[in-house]
Amino acid sequence: FCTMKRSKHRGHKEDRNGDEPAILETENLDRHGMFVGGGPDPDSISVASVTAVTTNVSNKRSKPDIKMEPSSGRPVDYQVSVTVIEARQLVGLNMDPMVCVEIGEDKKYTSMKESTNCPYYNEYFVFDFHVPPDVMFDKILKLSVIHSKNLLRSGTLVGTFKLDVGTIYSQPEHQFFHKWALLSDPDDITAGCKGYVKCDVAVVAKGDTIKTPHKANESDEDDIEGNLLIPEGVPAERQWARYYLKIYRAEGLPRMNTSIMANVKKAFIGENKDLVDPYVQVLFAGQKGKTSVQKSCYEPIWNEQIVFTEMFPPLCKRMKIQIRDSDKVNDVAIGTHFLDLRKIANDGDKGFLPTLGPAWVNMYGSTRTYTLMDEYQELNEGLGEGVSFRARLLISLGVEILDPSSPECPCTTDVQLEGVPNISETATGKVEEFFLFGSFLEATMIDRKIGDKPINFEVTIGYYGNEIDGMVQPKTKGKRGGGEGDEEETELIHNSSDEEMDDDGDLTSVATTPPMKPVITDRNYFHLPYFERKPCIYIKSWWQDQKRRLYNANIIDNLADKLEDGLNDVQEIIKTEKAYPERRLRGVLEELSHGFSPLANKDPNQSGRTKLDRERLKLCMSEVEAIGQQAKAMRSQVKRSTVRDKIKLAQNFLSKLRFLADEPQHSVPDVFIWMISNGKRIAYARVPSKDILYSSIDEERGKECGKVKTIFLRIPGKKGFGPAGWTVQSKIEIYLWLGLSRQRKDYLSGLPNGFEENKLSKGPGIYTHTHTHMKKYLVHMYQARSLFAADSTGLSDPFARVFFSTQSQVTEVLAETLCPTWDQLLVFENVELFGEANELRDDPPIIVIELYDQDTVGKADFMGRTFAKPVVKMADEHYGPPRFPPQLEYYQIYRGNGTAGEMLAAFELLQIGPNGKADLPPIDGPTDIDRGPLLPVPLGIRPVLSKYRIEVLFWGLRDLKRVNLAQVDRPRVDIECAGKGVQSALIPNYKKNPNFSTLVKWFEVDLPENELLHPPLNIRVVDCRAFGRYTLVGSVAVTSLRKFIYRATDKQANNWSAEIIVVNVEPEPTFKKMDTVVKLDSDDDKDGKGKKKKRKKGDEPEEEELDESMLDWWSKYFASIETLTELQRGRDYIHYLYRTRCDGWKCRTDNELVFLKGTTCFCAYFLAFHTQVYPKELESEFDNFEDWLHSFNLFRGKGGDDDDQNATDEDRIVGKFKGSLCMYKVSDDLSRDVSFDSTMGMFQNIPHNDPINVLVRIYVIRATDLHPADINGKADPYITIKLGKTEIKDKENYISKQLNPLFGKSFDVEATFPMDSTLTVSIYDWDLVGTDDLIGETKLDLENRFYSKHRATCGVTCNYAIHGYNVWRDPMKPTQILAKLCKDGKLDGPHYGPGGRVKVENRVFMAQTEIEDENGLKKQTDEHLALTVLKHWEEIPRVGCKLVPEHVETRPLLHPDKPGIEQGRIEMWVDMFPKDMTAPGPALDISPRKPKKFELRVIIWNTDEVVLEDDDIFTGEKSSDIFVRGWLKGQQEDKQDTDVHYHSITGEGNFNWRFVYPFDYLMAEEKIVISKKESMFAWDETEYKIPARLNLQVWDADHFSADDFLGAIELDLNRFPRGAKTAKQCTIQMVTEETEMPVVSIFKQKRIKGWWPFVARNEDDEFELTGKVEAELHLLTGEEAEKSPVGEGRNEPEPLEKPNRPDTSLQWLLTPFKAIKHLVCTQNKWLAIRIVAALLLLATLALFLYSMPGYAVKKVLGA
Repeated sequence: FCTMKRSKHRGHKEDRNGDEPAILETENLDRHGMFVGGGPDPDSISVASVTAVTTNVSNKRSKPDIKMEPSSGRPVDYQVSVTVIEARQLVGLNMDPMVCVEIGEDKKYTSMKESTNCPYYNEYFVFDFHVPPDVMFDKILKLSVIHSKNLLRSGTLVGTFKLDVGTIYSQPEHQFFHKWALLSDPDDITAGCKGYVKCDVAVVAKGDTIKTPHKANESDEDDIEGNLLIPEGVPAERQWARYYLKIYRAEGLPRMNTSIMANVKKAFIGENKDLVDPYVQVLFAGQKGKTSVQKSCYEPIWNEQIVFTEMFPPLCKRMKIQIRDSDKVNDVAIGTHFLDLRKIANDGDKGFLPTLGPAWVNMYGSTRTYTLMDEYQELNEGLGEGVSFRARLLISLGVEILDPSSPECPCTTDVQLEGVPNISETATGKVEEFFLFGSFLEATMIDRKIGDKPINFEVTIGYYGNEIDGMVQPKTKGKRGGGEGDEEETELIHNSSDEEMDDDGDLTSVATTPPMKPVITDRNYFHLPYFERKPCIYIKSWWQDQKRRLYNANIIDNLADKLEDGLNDVQEIIKTEKAYPERRLRGVLEELSHGFSPLANKDPNQSGRTKLDRERLKLCMSEVEAIGQQAKAMRSQVKRSTVRDKIKLAQNFLSKLRFLADEPQHSVPDVFIWMISNGKRIAYARVPSKDILYSSIDEERGKECGKVKTIFLRIPGKKGFGPAGWTVQSKIEIYLWLGLSRQRKDYLSGLPNGFEENKLSKGPGIYTHTHTHMKKYLVHMYQARSLFAADSTGLSDPFARVFFSTQSQVTEVLAETLCPTWDQLLVFENVELFGEANELRDDPPIIVIELYDQDTVGKADFMGRTFAKPVVKMADEHYGPPRFPPQLEYYQIYRGNGTAGEMLAAFELLQIGPNGKADLPPIDGPTDIDRGPLLPVPLGIRPVLSKYRIEVLFWGLRDLKRVNLAQVDRPRVDIECAGKGVQSALIPNYKKNPNFSTLVKWFEVDLPENELLHPPLNIRVVDCRAFGRYTLVGSVAVTSLRKFIYRATDKQANNWSAEIIVVNVEPEPTFKKMDTVVKLDSDDDKDGKGKKKKRKKGDEPEEEELDESMLDWWSKYFASIETLTELQRGRDYIHYLYRTRCDGWKCRTDNELVFLKGTTCFCAYFLAFHTQVYPKELESEFDNFEDWLHSFNLFRGKGGDDDDQNATDEDRIVGKFKGSLCMYKVSDDLSRDVSFDSTMGMFQNIPHNDPINVLVRIYVIRATDLHPADINGKADPYITIKLGKTEIKDKENYISKQLNPLFGKSFDVEATFPMDSTLTVSIYDWDLVGTDDLIGETKLDLENRFYSKHRATCGVTCNYAIHGYNVWRDPMKPTQILAKLCKDGKLDGPHYGPGGRVKVENRVFMAQTEIEDENGLKKQTDEHLALTVLKHWEEIPRVGCKLVPEHVETRPLLHPDKPGIEQGRIEMWVDMFPKDMTAPGPALDISPRKPKKFELRVIIWNTDEVVLEDDDIFTGEKSSDIFVRGWLKGQQEDKQDTDVHYHSITGEGNFNWRFVYPFDYLMAEEKIVISKKESMFAWDETEYKIPARLNLQVWDADHFSADDFLGAIELDLNRFPRGAKTAKQCTIQMVTEETEMPVVSIFKQKRIKGWWPFVARNEDDEFELTGKVEAELHLLTGEEAEKSPVGEGRNEPEPLEKPNRPDTSLQWLLTPFKAIKHLVCTQNKWLAIRIVAALLLLATLALFLYSMPGYAVKKVLGA
């Protein structure tokens, strides 16, 4: 029923106007099938009987909402996995970086890497959460790089990167894979990029599957800028911006107080202050801002702005704004609003930055009544749908992009609080008086728990109409009218209002209906006796007039509703297989392209219009027009074949329209309807105000304005989760109208005719009704299917209850079934309906059908509910086609938000005319069944039946669990369909042989001609116990029999043998050459063609030898993965062709790969020799191997009450029934084959089911992304294999501290089918102490594989080889397999002809016929020919199907405690060999490659142009004491230093120093393997694989202080720039423009010498050249290194000569004058002058003092 679905999808779209936290952009999530707890994916919507609803719905009554349970707010399981791979270009010198991953409060750290700016981690972290979706998607994921953190100090922050989890979840596949996160420094936003972290981030909710792109060799150098971790559409260059959120004031805060003390105080002192201290708290991008606290104030005025500094566009979608009450003990949230930044901004060409307001936002939450312990408190935190208005807040938001270069740009991102000027009263619009009218026409289905007390209804809009707020005194005249308590006050206002209507100046608002005692309807429900007199309410309220916002939303919504109804119609046509769905879709698109009406722009009231209003108007106009044009263009492309794709595109239009319709700036708050029983609030409904808003223009009017709406009230808050929230609390039929008071004359126009106002009461309180109609109601309940299992047996005893108006009827109870066929007619006699006849015809009231499970004790359990509308026949109409008799249709049954089956029924409502019942059709049904008083469904409505024969193949039962603690011993299977059935033979001893002795049985049954109406087929397994007792073991209903219907093949199909078709097989590389490639014998001096090989002069001896171990099974595996990745990227194979100068085997054909001698690179040379790597389970490729043998899971026990029923169904499975079905019409004259075995019926040529012994060989290659099991965030995994009674635990070979372990193991297990048919491969975590934990397991059904036509026993390889790693594994050769297949399929052939041809039936294949053995001798063989046919077996007519190729499958690992969430993946394959055939050869060797020992010798000859760091004290010259340090990445502890070249004045240094680095290397993966203990306390060594990179650094040695770092270079040994010939040619471009430079690999070149630059970052964060080094790199294998050892440094053996260093270190002693001159004349010139002057002065003074006495005496004596 479409409306119900619609609101399921939208999650009450309109509620998101309020504070119901938007389930993270439902539009996106719907597309990913995820709306947690929401409905099914839009594509799979079953729109039962749209036609029944849409064909005759008039505009008087709006459609009901089926959703009975709020979907947000329920916690869900999430798993966030983050792999930190590496970091690059970190800013800083010689750092020791580590990465911190933080989500919410949880932090995890990688290990620390020493002295490197590009550390490699490859560490995997998993975070588990169990929270509601809203909370999850608002969590911030933060990656930070910290430099030198240890136990004692916290380290310094290099940079961070933030995004919210919702952004990740809205990505395709919910993940970012191999993306680079750009780091920035929050304390210095002018600094720019601080480096990059490469990571994978994925978010998995329960039930999601994550498709990991295959991890290929990371050989392609990453283009960082092109792979940034940002969603599509976000520019790579994000700028800093300031977000100014202005908070002006709030009003309408609920009367509350949270501290007990205040109440005590009030009691003693009588102080009656406002008991609330509000402040506003804002959370954005992980930062928190607060306003000041306004003490004791219900109308707080803040006038403050909170300023956030964050990147723009932000990767955090929502801003959370919360009004809180400050309290000494505990602050409480009063209300919460989420601001979605995508709704207030537009990133298009004509886009605008986020802007909002100034505008009021409404907050909703718990009820306004104050209680000490608020049970709905979390609604105020923004979790779940608010059940009442809480407050409204006046805010505005602006964004300013910062210019980092400007001086006033702030440096930090700290949140700031500033004051702002007051805002004028009219800034948000002119205050107008609104009028809300409501009339309760019917209140039925009141839950019987509350049926004994008087009940009344309360309607509120904002803080008006709420009885608690009745005392609010209006602040300004005409602005505020109170509730019920202040009639006089209100009258004054009304009388003074000049726009009042004359006749109701004396009215007061009436917000509640008078209390009434309910009347009994039936055992479960009561109803209120609203017959002739209907109670009414009406409320006046005053709000800013921002109607046009709601009008625009309504216009767009209107468009979206039409589109949605149309799409639902198309889906229904496809589902019911009616003709021409494409025509209907074209019509829908046509309507969409024309249906646009201009938005409400011309508004006389321009006050309060914000920038966002103007921008959104432009945006909506352009978007809607664009959608119209696209729809027009798409209309012409709709073909029958493309309907489904186009529906998906149209769904995108729909989600876009819904997104546009959601108005971020609120105006009139939503309306709440509460049912109050004896003063206690029981249940509520929330009606968005825009839906009932009146406008004189039809498009702008709310879709429920002035219409009768059926509303189901529901329990508020958490209590509404689960079964409690599924029962209807009450169903009301209500008429609502909201508009300006001056438009009030129209408010009654929509009421059903025949109502008149009762003038006696004050106000429009009661309406009386004059027209009544007597009707007869017929309900044809035929059957239901896939119902909910309500009993512990896994079945139910269902009956249906049908409610219409105030009457109800019940069908009979059918015992123990999930697919009841009631075939019953329910008659409602003399139903009294109010309203006008033709209105009732066009728009009858809806019927509610509820299904229950009858229990012998206690009350019946609720199983689901659905709605329908009857087809109405008036007295003067003829009962006949096209409308009568009505058709049976399927109606979807809902249980909570989940689907719970379908019901097949028809409904008709017949008016009783003047002649009484004579005009009505006779109620006649088949009379041959005596069913007592029960009436069957009449003939015209029953489906037409015909006789079918159903054949059942009984194969066996598997994995039966115990029943009531007893084991199943003698099971039997009962099959039943439409009352007929058949029983299998009894299995005498289930343990010994769980297969049936009689394979095929059949029965005949009458089934409807229309295949869509076929009843389900029930399979039940019973255990026959002693004394004739039977116990039900489990049951399953096969809902759709369509795939089992046998359709006779076309007669002409048998004449195909006339023509012969030559199958073109693409030319494969001839085998001989390939074989040579596989052998690669270095002593064989001939290549495949037998020509002598020429040896080049000057070839070095090591180039001649080729390492044979280079090619093994792993080479093939990695090449296949490369192929898979390349194919996924759609690139060409040309990337694989390596051509270098040395000669070798050259290609003849394009898809061969040159394998070149002398290159040690691993080439993916074998496209001929590849293994198919499936990124998922093999079953999903081959339809679960159910080509003839099907597995039916048997269920037992009650169904789960979870949102997502499939998850709990896993626990209800008690075993499997294996078998098959085949049904056909008996009339068919089936042509029988000569060899037709009549006992087997349609199941010819199937193998016998006797026990068979099989050797099962399991190959486990590796596991990826395992869930960490230890505290250190790692695991120690090992494999466990279980098959039947055999269990292999490979515990001693556990792999230490690995989440991506490489196992490379094969296990042989002997098994007997059918007893041991399920193989379990588990990965456990080894623990030193305690039991080992299960990480995850995967289960394979081997039996179906074994018997499948796809031949999954042993994969067919691409080529036939008799030796080497590519050897043929199957004990049967291709020729034998082909002969057997031809015999089984009764095919003509195979006929091998000359010239490499083979003929099977009418197909001819060609291939080569020679093979070479180990000794190079050629033999003739037909195996290649046979193999070619097998590889193209699907092209063989009639019996052809794809044979399973040689493969590797990737299976998800699951944990029973965390259903639906992957715990990692395992790559493996299984071979099976029957024991009664020749034994297979030994297992393939897939043990992991042992890394090869290499030794890298690096000779540092010289340095040049090294920056000079020190100043000489004596000579003042700049100089450096240079030394060079080097190490291989990951082996920092083995770093080696040269000696120091002291006092280099020119930056030149001479060293002649040798570094020697032995290392273990994996050629294929291009990784160095290091094994080391993680810490002092580690039990064993951990193996790390890291890229082969050589780090060289140049340092300045200091004697007393720490050495100074000058520069560094990192060379990737696989691809680094070729060294320059001279120092002059060596430039910084070799580092900065590495991609343009010619690169070399040391593994190919072996020896290379040249100059390389050292670089470091300067203050501006740019690279600068800090020196050059001349080095020689020489790579030797371990054996070569042992043969010619060398010493480190300049030591023996093979010592290097001492460098010839100019002895500048003692120069200053030899030239003292020079030194003194420098000291006096240059460095200390002024000091010297000062000293000389002072000395002269002192000398003069001394002379004066010395000569003074003598001179004085002379003077005195007068000498």
